[in-house]
Amino acid sequence: MSTKEGVIKIGILGMGKMGEAIAQGLLRSKGVSEVLLEGTTHSKESAAEASSKLKILCDNDNLGLVSRSKLVLLCVKPHHAQAVLKSVSDQLTDAHLLISICASITTEQLKVWSGGRCRVIRAMPNTPCLIGEGMTVLCGGSGTQRRDLELAEEIFCSLGKTAVIEESLMDAATGLSGCGPAYVYLMIEALSEAGVKAGLPRKVATLLAAQTLSGASQMVIERGEHPAALKDEVTTPAGCTVDGLMALEEGKLRVTLIKAVLAAAKRSKTLRGE
Repeated sequence: MSTKEGVIKIGILGMGKMGEAIAQGLLRSKGVSEVLLEGTTHSKESAAEASSKLKILCDNDNLGLVSRSKLVLLCVKPHHAQAVLKSVSDQLTDAHLLISICASITTEQLKVWSGGRCRVIRAMPNTPCLIGEGMTVLCGGSGTQRRDLELAEEIFCSLGKTAVIEESLMDAATGLSGCGPAYVYLMIEALSEAGVKAGLPRKVATLLAAQTLSGASQMVIERGEHPAALKDEVTTPAGCTVDGLMALEEGKLRVTLIKAVLAAAKRSKTLRGE
């Protein structure tokens, strides 16, 4: 995987927002082995912009990028994945590791479209990766080795946290962490509106809502306790919180969130046929 000892040559096919986020994460991370990055975009203008911003080589030559890289990150839109992979399949060999962030596209599809020789990993990052606070779920395709997954984890740990799961669970992960930021934004918006209704200035209400969700989330991660136990710590007998929780249960927030994740996971499955 190295052009020389300790240096990993990585090519990013598609320097959109997520491709750029991955590049920035790798460039700023102290926990990732030294990397040599290159990227491609769809136009000369966007390539020049990415090169100037990231200080890496970026052009429109996908074939050249693949020929110079042993690790290829596919960061294009899902509906472009097949065409892009087929256009570079002749250059992909058994020495290449291909990591795709294309939602819903299976490792088997990636394997077929890429010519069947390279090792394949499927990744599902979410948008907080853009600020280094993301969640990326990974799964390996047939023939993928443990060290390949370890390298993928190393890459995406520069953007937040990672988890390795079976591919059969990737649609569920898409519905939960992939789509999840949108659910959280909706909750922040609703809590902020409630704060305004109760008399708080909108800017203050939004800050209170966002930081409260952020802080509570960190409590779950750092303390490793069940969310119900942490909820009980806030809920004092005959206090304010229990009335609020009763209102949430009456409004079926719990079951609505469950339905949202399941609906998004179901949609993820159908996208493969479109």
